[in-house]
Amino acid sequence: MKILIGMSGGIDSTVAAMLLKEQGHELVGATFRTFDVEDTTCAEQGCGSEDSVVQAQEMAARLGIEHHILDFRHSFRENVMQNFIDEYMRGRTPNPCVMCNSTIKWGMLLRKADELGCEKIATGHYARIVCHEGHYYLAVAADVQKDQTYFLWKLTEENLSRTVFPLGDFTKPQVRQMAAERGFVKLSQKTESQDICFLPDGNYRDFLSRNVADFSSRCFPGDFLDMQGKPVGRHEGFPNYTIGQRKGLKVAFGTPRYVTAIDAEKNTVTLGERDDLLRNTVNAEQCAFTDVEALKRNPQVLARIRYRSSAAEASIEISGNTCLLTFAEPVWGVTPGQSLVLYQDGRVVGGGTIF
Repeated sequence: MKILIGMSGGIDSTVAAMLLKEQGHELVGATFRTFDVEDTTCAEQGCGSEDSVVQAQEMAARLGIEHHILDFRHSFRENVMQNFIDEYMRGRTPNPCVMCNSTIKWGMLLRKADELGCEKIATGHYARIVCHEGHYYLAVAADVQKDQTYFLWKLTEENLSRTVFPLGDFTKPQVRQMAAERGFVKLSQKTESQDICFLPDGNYRDFLSRNVADFSSRCFPGDFLDMQGKPVGRHEGFPNYTIGQRKGLKVAFGTPRYVTAIDAEKNTVTLGERDDLLRNTVNAEQCAFTDVEALKRNPQVLARIRYRSSAAEASIEISGNTCLLTFAEPVWGVTPGQSLVLYQDGRVVGGGTIF
């Protein structure tokens, strides 16, 4: 087949390209330009930066692959970065990678594939695709520690039907070994960042202060409240806090306190003990399910409320594009804005945004 592969210049997308080329496919490489240095908090850049574009060009040249640079800076700022800003300014904690995958990487990569006459697209994500009872599903990768299905839940069946994940059956150590064996020794030893691409130093607060025009008038001191709603101190502005945060509160109670709730309209931040963050139920909106009727027949799922959380047993009740999840055991740190991703038998059967 003729396949358009997204290349970041990193080890995963490069090895994915190697594997597809060795399988005899005709490859075309594409690299996204998604933001400028002034959009970020430091000069060191990640995926979508000028540096990554240069690295991807070098990798494509070494592999003998036709390469295109796709300038999505305007769309990325409007759809991903602005959503990130809006969510934080509502007192929520967003998943920009989820938004980027669905709107930028797949939405626009498929358009480019059509322009170039490519049947499918490929990326270096750790995930698999399976067909089950007439539906395309995301499936958990062989390397469960690297599995990225959590960030891909918004992909549609149409997206999946035209996608290839060459790394889905391999572990990260195997991928590094394959790179080294093919002469890419330096690449095989390259470390990777877990940070958001446009926040390579993880400082979202500085990013907000520079990208929200009226930030100073919207981020100002307010009350810390206890679980009974009584003031117990002063905070530095609600956008500086996230659910579950313990460090940086600058208040002392003798025992650890955690952020349990944020009210953007009232500019209050509620603090409690660790157990105050346990929840038996979770509500999600903007939900999408691969097979709603199958879920209604079998509402027992495994659910993840954040990328690094373990999947927990739960039952689901669906109402339109919202759902209510009831967990068998309480889960910790439910955070509005984060993704709720549902699994059955290793397949992603749906997801939504926690509210």
